[in-house]
Parts: sequence; C-alpha cells; structure tokens
Amino acid sequence: MPKFRIGILPLAAMLSIAAPLSAQASITDTVANFLGLGKSAPADDIPAPTADAPVTVTAPGSITATLDLSDLTPSLPTTVVTQLTQPSVETPLHKLFCVEYARALTGLAIFGDAKYWWERARNLYARAATPAEHAVMVFTPSSRLRRGHVAVVSAIISKREIRVEQANWQNHGEIDHATPVMDVSARNDWSKVRVWDMRSQAYGRVYAVSGFIAKHPVQQAAND
Repeated sequence: MPKFRIGILPLAAMLSIAAPLSAQASITDTVANFLGLGKSAPADDIPAPTADAPVTVTAPGSITATLDLSDLTPSLPTTVVTQLTQPSVETPLHKLFCVEYARALTGLAIFGDAKYWWERARNLYARAATPAEHAVMVFTPSSRLRRGHVAVVSAIISKREIRVEQANWQNHGEIDHATPVMDVSARNDWSKVRVWDMRSQAYGRVYAVSGFIAKHPVQQAAND
C-alpha cells in the first residue's frame, strides 16, 4: 500500500497542473480523500457567511485570517458632504469699500453709500426678500452701520445660511471671502442676520437687512 500511495501523489500533481485552475482544488481534494489524507466537513457544519458575521479563513501553513464581510458590503453615505470654501481674509493693494467691491463683482450701476442702495435700486433692478446667488445683500443703516453695508451672495447653503463676498466689514479695507451669514429672523424672511466674525470664530451681533438686489434689470426679471 505505501508504494501505491507514492504512485498516486505524482499523478494527482500532474492532474492538478493539467486541469483548469477552478478544478485544481476539486481534484486535489478527491485524491486526498481517496488516500485517507483529508476529510470533507459536512455541509451542515459550514456556517453561511453573512454581512454581520466575520468569517475565519485558515490558509495553508496554519495561517488564520478573519474577513469582515460588512466591509465589503456597499452602502450609501449617511450624510451628504458638501465641500465648502473656508472663510478667509485678503488684504488688497489698496483699501476697498464695500460698495466698490460689490459693483466690481456684480456690475450693478448703483453709486453712493451702501445706505442708499436699496432705494436707488427701485425701478432699476429686481429686489427680493430672500437671497439668490450673485445678488447684493443690503444691510439696513443703524448706529453701528451709519453708512450701511452691502455684500454679494456667493453660495446658498440652506434656508437659513448663505456665504457672501464682502469688503471693509472690519473697517480695514480688507476682503472677506466665503463669509457665513445666518438668518435669525422669526419667520425665516432674512430680515435679521448674524455675520461670521473671523477674529472670534463665531457669529456676531444681529443686523437688520433691507433685502437683496438682483443683477438683472427689472424688465428682464419681469419677463422671467
């Protein structure tokens, strides 16, 4: 019998080489079982792999690896990740005022201090109570904003949050990029907002807003 086994093993090796790769394991197992060198486990003893249960695989040489099938199961993200430009401050070559920066970005032909923009836009440009991209947000004059202030909407984040481009908000002639602005009005009508403060890294005091001036003329807005 030992001589017979010695003769079978080379034959198994030859058959494995000649057979397709998918059939090599079957041939080897058949020969090993015939010689009494291996034993196939009953089907009932093999647990069915699930996405929640890890599967242990024993490789030749008694190397054991554990595969977590949950890592291989495709799934949708639980949240939508939006890539937003981080707020930043730019120092221009010369001091900029909010009105000249807003004109440069939008092309609006409105002149004078920001406190006059809302009325001077009447019958010239479309005015709205809610923000739109590229529209000019007009702050209502107050004791803290004696000359008013304007900023250009660069992105709509949600019903309560936008990003704006503005100049001279800190009264240093600087340019603030991607500044967050949050609506804090009771009716979500954008009549009151808080502006992100770069120095404290928090939202500042409440400011009143007159509305938003669209860059399109009134006639074109009416046709739309």
